[in-house]
Amino acid sequence: QVQLVESGGGLVQTGDSLRLSCAASGRTFSSYAMGWLRQAPGKERELVAAISGSRGFRYYADSVKGRFTISRDNARNTVYLQMNSLKPEDTAVYYCAKGVQSVVATTPSYYDYWGQGTQVTVSS
Repeated sequence: QVQLVESGGGLVQTGDSLRLSCAASGRTFSSYAMGWLRQAPGKERELVAAISGSRGFRYYADSVKGRFTISRDNARNTVYLQMNSLKPEDTAVYYCAKGVQSVVATTPSYYDYWGQGTQVTVSS
């Protein structure tokens, strides 16, 4: 069983930055890809960024490329999402999720454990 706990969401203005953190339980954290997904009201859940288990391969959705950075600290069992130049369309609940293997995949169903989510609201 894996538990994921997100933190760092909040209400910010356009152009501001936020850093989300996700603390994971378990002893094999480095064996799995980790992703950050988001869901806005009335929209499907989408993968915004993911990072592979140990080689550090990163994926970004086109909508966040150049603004968001995903990173992980395997010694601390933690994955981060640095979000810069935030826009109102980034408003959503952000979820941290664990992949079923070490490699990155872009379909949300590849991620089998999810955190409870943290709200990010960007005002215009």
